[in-house]
Amino acid sequence: MREKILYAVGLIAAALLARNLYVILLQLPDEARQDSIWRIFCFHLPAAIASFTGFFVALVFSGIYLAKRNLKSDAIAASITEVSFALAIVTLVTGSIWAKIIWGVWWAWDPRLTSYFICLLIYAGYIMLRRVVDEPTTRARLSAVLSVFGFVDIVIVWKSIEWWATLHPGPVLSIRTGGGRIDPRMESAAWWNVIAIALLAIVLVAMRTRQEDSRREMDALRRLAQTI
Repeated sequence: MREKILYAVGLIAAALLARNLYVILLQLPDEARQDSIWRIFCFHLPAAIASFTGFFVALVFSGIYLAKRNLKSDAIAASITEVSFALAIVTLVTGSIWAKIIWGVWWAWDPRLTSYFICLLIYAGYIMLRRVVDEPTTRARLSAVLSVFGFVDIVIVWKSIEWWATLHPGPVLSIRTGGGRIDPRMESAAWWNVIAIALLAIVLVAMRTRQEDSRREMDALRRLAQTI
């Protein structure tokens, strides 16, 4: 039953992504100031929202592990973090492409981009930590602590355009500003892609969690064999 639900969610995500691509690439016009490059916003924003949401959910499960020492919670946190990190890379790449067209450079060390780069380094460290620490409880505890530090930087990234002068554009969506500064059709396309990418992320997290469960079982068997 669970596999059927997972397949169904995956099919819905694929169909919605295909529909969104058709609308974004073929139906919507170019933007007045950004020409055709505005379309990358429909992938940059959803990837950013999905990754930040994922990092928050991973923080919650990391907190559950620290409170209850439940390795299942650690496995879920690790799975969500890895998928969120991949989406964060998508955010970085699409943002750099946009910056090259609009700003004329691939990268600028302004507060938002710098804090975001630090965020990626922290979560890259999280992933590497899980590869080098073999003992499950130690790995889970250190990962949970690093997840807390990582999310502190997520908050800094989110608030950076309000706290410091930055090249990064301010909020343009109606949900943030009360009015919005982009065409409603373009904003709608971005939000539809948020849904599609979120569904895809759910499928990837479920698959990765299964792998973590298998790893946990093998760790348990290995520890049992060592005691015999």
